[in-house]
Amino acid sequence: MSIKPSQTTTPQPSFVKQAMRNMVRKGRQSALHFSLTAIGFLGFITLVAWLGRPTLPQ
Repeated sequence: MSIKPSQTTTPQPSFVKQAMRNMVRKGRQSALHFSLTAIGFLGFITLVAWLGRPTLPQ
C-alpha cells in the first residue's frame, strides 16, 4: 500500500501562527485594536459591577 501524491497534504498553518504573523505585520493597528478592546471590556465590567452593586440600608 503506497501513498499517492494526490493524497499527501501539507498541514495548514495554525490560527495562532497566522494571528501572530498578522500582528507583527500590522503592529500599530493591532495594538490600537487590542487597546480599544481592553478598554471596552474593562468599561463593560465596571458598568456591570456598578449596576449590580448591593444597596445597604441606612
